[in-house]
Amino acid sequence: MLMRLLHVICTTNRESGGPIEALRRIAEVLTKDGNEIHVVSLESEEEAVGRDLQVPIFAMGSLGKRYRFSPAFAPWVRSNAPRYDAVIVHGIWNYSSVGVWRALREQSTPYFVFTHGMMDPWFREGYPAKHIMKQCYWWLLEGRVLRDARSVLFTCEEEMLRARKSFVGHSYREQVVPYGTADPGCDVREWQAAFYEAYPALRGRRYLLFVGRIHPKKGCDILIDAFAQVAPLLPDDVQLVFAGPDQSGWVRALQSRARNLSIERRIHWTGMLTGAAKWGAFASAEAMILPSHQENFGFVVAEAMACKTPVLISDKVNIWREVVAAQAGMMESDTAEGTCNLLRRFWELKEEERMAMGRRAREGFLRHFDIQTTARGYLRTIQSLIENKVPA
Repeated sequence: MLMRLLHVICTTNRESGGPIEALRRIAEVLTKDGNEIHVVSLESEEEAVGRDLQVPIFAMGSLGKRYRFSPAFAPWVRSNAPRYDAVIVHGIWNYSSVGVWRALREQSTPYFVFTHGMMDPWFREGYPAKHIMKQCYWWLLEGRVLRDARSVLFTCEEEMLRARKSFVGHSYREQVVPYGTADPGCDVREWQAAFYEAYPALRGRRYLLFVGRIHPKKGCDILIDAFAQVAPLLPDDVQLVFAGPDQSGWVRALQSRARNLSIERRIHWTGMLTGAAKWGAFASAEAMILPSHQENFGFVVAEAMACKTPVLISDKVNIWREVVAAQAGMMESDTAEGTCNLLRRFWELKEEERMAMGRRAREGFLRHFDIQTTARGYLRTIQSLIENKVPA
């Protein structure tokens, strides 16, 4: 059965991370199948122009850039919701979720909430004062949003289990849905040419690749410390590449850290990579490494696996079970010691063992994370929940 779905998101800016990437990939597959996908966001029309989302975006605007309250948003959703089979909210802790709740809590159109890792207990431990404020907000509003949703959606079982530990008050219905990303294809030589053209200093050198926002949550600092500690044991040509946007202005401090550890010449900063250069970075890397303190899914992990690239991750990347089961990489704790262990263990492997790990990574991607399969499974799950059935 074809469906009309309204997806709600704070911003469609690709640098905002996982939520918009999930929406883009799901919409691409489902619209090709004949489903109708529309998006409403809390950004200005000027911001939404040129996003290349390939589905209609209704930009409501907002007052401010953080909470993004929009007086026009809830009335618009209430008026237009009957046109859709369901409304899907991507993310919480901003007005997009509360506005949908205000609009639909007494309406017949069901809504679902994707939390995208925003209920992970790491935030309570890392930002205790902010967590107290969120707990109050949970009692007052956000918990009611989830309580009244048809279901709260999680990208994997690990994310769902961890979310249960975060807040007290207001129970909700929960459901794990299939989740993944697009298979980039097989243009490896074209990708690599694009990457090395942009970053010729890396041509002929082996490197480990970090992909993601340059943010304390991602463990960039402990990765630098661990690389410095293990560097004497690594081949001289092995480099470390950080690829991602610097949204918090942290790069300068990390570069200073690297200088103090005398490894600044072995570290490269590319900024955010897109298109062929991004895939070339994945395909040319010896491994992708992500020692994150919190990662509800980890699109970059799945993307690396699609490129036959082994993945070295922390136990806070919530798809670590799937990675380990597929023998697609290695997992350790999200500490400097754990990250050192990842580096040592990987380089202790023989070259043929690392290549075999890459092949298994590709097989694991096709089995668990290929969007062509997961997006359709996601749609079937939504249909079942709308019909008040337990998904198979």
